[in-house]
Amino acid sequence: MATQLRFDNVTLGYDRHPAVHHLSGEVASGALVAVIGPNGAGKSTLFRGIVGILKPLSGVISLGDLRPRDIAYLPQTADIDRSFPISVYDFVGTGLWRRKGIFGGLGKAEQGRITDALAAVGLSGFENRPIGTLSGGQMQRMLFARVLLQDARIIVLDEPFNAIDAKTSADLVALVRHWHDEGRTVLAALHDMEMVRANFPETLLLARSKVAWGKTADVLTAENLLAARHMCEAFDDSAAPCIETPSRAA
Repeated sequence: MATQLRFDNVTLGYDRHPAVHHLSGEVASGALVAVIGPNGAGKSTLFRGIVGILKPLSGVISLGDLRPRDIAYLPQTADIDRSFPISVYDFVGTGLWRRKGIFGGLGKAEQGRITDALAAVGLSGFENRPIGTLSGGQMQRMLFARVLLQDARIIVLDEPFNAIDAKTSADLVALVRHWHDEGRTVLAALHDMEMVRANFPETLLLARSKVAWGKTADVLTAENLLAARHMCEAFDDSAAPCIETPSRAA
């Protein structure tokens, strides 16, 4: 398959302090990729580089013919200001801004798309709710609805299943698989190894630099996960490991 995203010796960081070192590799068009690693591994930093929030300190991130509006980004829920006075309907509608403009009017077609997106994530009837009243799972469903409206070729999801209930996780994983079936490229930062094994055919194991990248079964070995933990501890002795279920860890 054609390459849609390429990293050529990319280093990313803040105030000249690198958080991702010398990453090289390719993501094929239509790939479904899990990005995993301990806390502090650089996953969020990498995603900010992909979507253009953060410029590389060195190296190049190549997006081919993609435009900014071709990439949808779902940040961690901690990055969302829940106190902002906006309704669920209006928040989801911001997913149309890149195509309609901030001041673009919403006609019947656009209003219908917002309603359909809310229905697709199980939030029908929540249109007028302030976003600050939502539970964690409802908030994540709302963020997925906004991504749906962006109709993007690449979808970047930063910890999309953290701290939400099993039913919400299952519903949203099904939506991710649907995007993959449509031929969209999806990258998701995750911690749950069972979820990765069950749903993501390709995995990048990151620990400030690439530990392994390829087929998930080849990447998620005990040796690779231990190496990632040790690499991150060299920078942060409080780095937490990826989550293994008891059946796998035993």
